[in-house]
Amino acid sequence: MNRAESKYFVTAGKMDEAFIELLGKKDFEYITVKEICEKAGVNRSTFYLHYETIADLLGESMEYIDRQFFSYFAENSRDLVAKIPDMKPEELNFVNAHFLIPYLNYVKDNRKVFQATINHPEALNAEERYTNLYKYVINPVMDKYGVPRDKMVYYNTFFLNGMLAVIKEWVRQDCKDSPEEVSDIIESLVIR
Repeated sequence: MNRAESKYFVTAGKMDEAFIELLGKKDFEYITVKEICEKAGVNRSTFYLHYETIADLLGESMEYIDRQFFSYFAENSRDLVAKIPDMKPEELNFVNAHFLIPYLNYVKDNRKVFQATINHPEALNAEERYTNLYKYVINPVMDKYGVPRDKMVYYNTFFLNGMLAVIKEWVRQDCKDSPEEVSDIIESLVIR
């Protein structure tokens, strides 16, 4: 990476941080480009060099916080993907407190960004975001359970949309219930 690219990414990071900080203080709809630029210490033209709209910055901010995602999980959980092919079906229940609570803590800590994405789902770019999850986790697990490849889309849609609906409602309520309570709710809804 050359110096110009490095400066570009440092500036983008400053705008991500400024935007996330502003989301902690006010709703997405009331944040202006001027405020983001003042907080990040950049010119308005610099903002438009990076983004067309604040919604574009929201999408990038999701990517920014996603890079922190794995830090919420125990070290032994991070290597799980490589172990899936050798695991038995009864070991493949990832809808449990061990995995849900770290994820829910991640959502809770970043709830202002998640609240903004609920109102602006285009920024979430869900299809791209879940591609690797399907490829490396969900589909190999479905294979182990013997779900036919041509039917996986139905299973995946049901489980992912159901869990996301519960999490979205929790975020809409500003995460007032504990991650443990929400984990219990999700676990109770999933038939093993």
